[in-house]
Amino acid sequence: MKQKILIVEDQFVEADYLRLMLSQAGYNVTGMARSMIQAEEMIKKERPDFVLLDIFLKGKQTGIDLAPRLADENIPFVYLSANSNEDVLTAAKMTQPYGFLVKPFREKDLLVTLEIAKYRHEHSLETRYRNEAGFPDKMKTIFAGTTDPAQKLLSIAMLLQSYMPFDYITIGFNEIGRSSFCGTSFLRTGFDEYQVIGPGELVVITGKSTGELAALQSCSHDGPDAVFYNEEAFEKSCHRSSLHKLFADTFQLRSQLFLPLPLTDERSFNCCLFSRRADAYHMDHVALFDRVQRVLTRGMEELVSKMRYVPAAGAAPEGNYRTPENHHNPVDFEGIVGKSHLLLNVFDHVSQVARSATSVLLLGESGTGKEKIADCIHNLSDRKGKPLVKVNCASLPPGLIESELFGHEKGAFTGANEKRIGRFEKADKGTIFLDEIGEMPVELQVKLLRALQEKEIERIGSTETIKIDVRIIAATNKNLEKEVAEGRFRLDLYYRLNVFPITLPPLRERKEDIPALAYYFMNQYKLKAGKKISGISEDVLKKMMSYHWPGNIRELEHLIERNVLLTRGHILDDISLPIPFKKEQEPGSDDFRMKTIHENERDYIISVLKKCNGRIWGPGAAAEILSINPSTLKSKMKKLGIKKEYIGE
Repeated sequence: MKQKILIVEDQFVEADYLRLMLSQAGYNVTGMARSMIQAEEMIKKERPDFVLLDIFLKGKQTGIDLAPRLADENIPFVYLSANSNEDVLTAAKMTQPYGFLVKPFREKDLLVTLEIAKYRHEHSLETRYRNEAGFPDKMKTIFAGTTDPAQKLLSIAMLLQSYMPFDYITIGFNEIGRSSFCGTSFLRTGFDEYQVIGPGELVVITGKSTGELAALQSCSHDGPDAVFYNEEAFEKSCHRSSLHKLFADTFQLRSQLFLPLPLTDERSFNCCLFSRRADAYHMDHVALFDRVQRVLTRGMEELVSKMRYVPAAGAAPEGNYRTPENHHNPVDFEGIVGKSHLLLNVFDHVSQVARSATSVLLLGESGTGKEKIADCIHNLSDRKGKPLVKVNCASLPPGLIESELFGHEKGAFTGANEKRIGRFEKADKGTIFLDEIGEMPVELQVKLLRALQEKEIERIGSTETIKIDVRIIAATNKNLEKEVAEGRFRLDLYYRLNVFPITLPPLRERKEDIPALAYYFMNQYKLKAGKKISGISEDVLKKMMSYHWPGNIRELEHLIERNVLLTRGHILDDISLPIPFKKEQEPGSDDFRMKTIHENERDYIISVLKKCNGRIWGPGAAAEILSINPSTLKSKMKKLGIKKEYIGE
């Protein structure tokens, strides 16, 4: 059966040219709309399988305005565009099209783009249905297991993590203080690592009594429907005196996904997922929950009936991690150090995409570890035993890039004294990593695009086409959307590479990982230098936590390497950073006054709290850096008069 395609293009000559090419290729063109209103009427009359959609249509409404309607109808579409600026490209990208065609284009470009879009649409649906189809079976496996109910709750939390990301989750936490209470919560502390936080632990962490927690819970107004709140909406949803507000302040949370599980005895047993990212949740999460709510509620009801709550006598031991039985082994991200929530989000994306053949675009500043992430994606994929070929597009002379990528025949040009196999050919059945892709000359971008789309190459000087099976991972520290808008990067190539983008955070946004990274590099370079260095002083760690790190992890590594070589003792107790620090007033000056021990202690605690964004408890938080118990730190803060408003000064 012929696929039906609707063309939405206000230029009749271009629309008719598209119709002719599509008809000759065996497609059924259902119509040619010149505006959004006309397109909506045609879709209502005859639903197409695909839409070719011009971004710039005459009138107030553009192709971008039609995209949400197409998404609601689950109709895949490909944008047509002659040019675009950065704002338009950003708006278009948000609508999640299945491809871009830049005018003018060849007939083959059109047909290949449609084939890729068709594959992506079918593949995304297949993946979604396959993943969701496995959800009930995984739930049944958990509930049928021999572990205790609390362990099963953790297994459920870890299962949800695969579908709906979170940094903190509460399960059945809406009846605190009642005899029927049987809920708990989990804080994510690493990849597949969670800390159990029941009411007893929460009392210690927050300094609130069980009665106060119950009172705060009564002020949290949860509705009957699944809903999500991001950033400002989340702040508004957190009433000044509510349990969710307490969670947000304690664990630095910025978004929420509320999932109601109404039990048959008319009790509510809610799941609340929280994230430290401001934009973690969207309608797809709500739609997924609607589809699996029944099986999740049924299983939870069975579990709750077997649970009995016994009030905790005290807090569980710090660092009390539990891993469910028969859960998959943690993924090994070799050589990547840290447990910040931004890095864990990168790990989640890597684990999701690694086993597919999807193209990945790694974005981030220089020195953030893009090459190491590319190594992880390849090593976790089914292509692990095949070649991983790396190409730095910025280091190759423009005249040699084509030969490096695609190879050449003997005598193809002056100096081609023998046949050369290109990098794509060498990477066949494996992965090619195109680093600094933003530096590739525009004239070569066309050839790269065709190699990616058609999965075949030609060596320079040859007319023979060579089929290739290569997984693409590209990386750049440039803003490719800006490059596209300024004509230095092709829009269609950008979209072909940007199938699964992963943004690596700069080091200044994950400062809680600095101590672990510093010790990791110290241990590496002390062995190479043959030195017996055992630690890093608090003063050095404070300086590193205060520094901006424009060179990111690479700069930190080089700095540690240099100072390991310079250190004569057993401790790294001095470090030279590129920016000056404020000097203390010199003794003898008119304004000089010796501070008391308590004043110095107070200043030091405030400085640590500022570096941790006010976080007292958890990995990389103030209590851990100060090496004291969180409850002890809260007592010190109260004694020294340290209030929340001082931390933001």
